[in-house]
Amino acid sequence: MTPMHLRKAKLMFFWVRYPSSAVLKMYFPDIKFNKNNTAQLVKWFSNFREFYYIQMEKYARQAISEGLKTADDLHVAGDSELYRVLNLHYNRNNHIEVPPNFRYVVEQTLREFFRAIQGGKDAEQSWKKSIYKVISRLDDPVPEYFKSPNFLEQLE
Repeated sequence: MTPMHLRKAKLMFFWVRYPSSAVLKMYFPDIKFNKNNTAQLVKWFSNFREFYYIQMEKYARQAISEGLKTADDLHVAGDSELYRVLNLHYNRNNHIEVPPNFRYVVEQTLREFFRAIQGGKDAEQSWKKSIYKVISRLDDPVPEYFKSPNFLEQLE
């Protein structure tokens, strides 16, 4: 797999945080899948999620330290620092317009982390698992144009 495949996978993250191997195979038609490259793609998404969740925890803790009282007061605007950091990471050269629902997913994730930390759940060992379950249900279908054999060339 090439750096362009990695870039495409990062862009897909705006729609899916937890893609199945079937979804991955559908959107990477130029790859002859085997155990190794399937594992590589799955690992990439795991790394994308790790970065995403680290940012969420950081910004949720920051909001608490700034005295925010309720999760509903947390809003993620298109020009917010958190949104900018995520867009820079997954869409460095602004190859695509970020789907509108991604801002909603980010806001929901941030609120879930805020509530968990505020409620002291972060003292438990696997406190993030319940958050992961909520966020996995927010995946959206990836646009059809990602299946195009020319998709990677469009990014160059």
